Amino acid sequence: MRVLYIEDDPDARAFLEVGLKSQGVVTEVAPDADAGLALARAGDYDVLILDVMLPDREGFDVLRELRAAGVETPALFLTARSAVRDRVRGLDLGADDYLAKPFALSELVARLRAIARRRGVETAACLKLADLEMDVAHHRVTRAGRPVELTPKQFSLLELLLRNAGRVVSRDTILCRVWGPQAEHRSNALEVQINYLRKKIDHGFDGALIHTRPGLGYVLEQRANDARERAKRERS
Repeated sequence: MRVLYIEDDPDARAFLEVGLKSQGVVTEVAPDADAGLALARAGDYDVLILDVMLPDREGFDVLRELRAAGVETPALFLTARSAVRDRVRGLDLGADDYLAKPFALSELVARLRAIARRRGVETAACLKLADLEMDVAHHRVTRAGRPVELTPKQFSLLELLLRNAGRVVSRDTILCRVWGPQAEHRSNALEVQINYLRKKIDHGFDGALIHTRPGLGYVLEQRANDARERAKRERS
């Protein structure tokens, strides 16, 4: 399960990010409404967690803008404002749940999983393509059974490609999701990290998995010829 948490309090963000990751929930954070909107529009999150009181606008406004833009990602409001009228307002805007502060982490995780089940979201934290496997919860990657050591940035980049395996992910989407909505789009940081990933998960293995679509972006997929060659070797 992949979650975006929009919260301006750095302590609250750090606490929840660490807590959710310890439960196997992949968590990204945004410090304000504008950053949250950019990430939510560009990403493929399973659930959004929104604080109501944000510095640039209310969480209610964030959800209203997302729904108006056609973003239907399930949302949970997490806030100290627990009056009935606030809960009703959030639910009427299209939120799926509302949890008042202070709260128990176990209850929040249970509510997130309930939302995911209602929406048919796959909550497993293991991703796989061909002989490439990623254990998201424990930050482990293997290919053909061999451990692959990745930096946090490389891990996030590979995870994004794995979650969209077979689909082209645009350069702008990758920069926004991995480097943040304020990333400099003329930077060559993405190309540098893609080259590092190719050396680590493609070189020395059967068949390349990372492919460039010129003018479009990158796609992680097993090409048909590579799959056929591997099948022939396994049968022989």
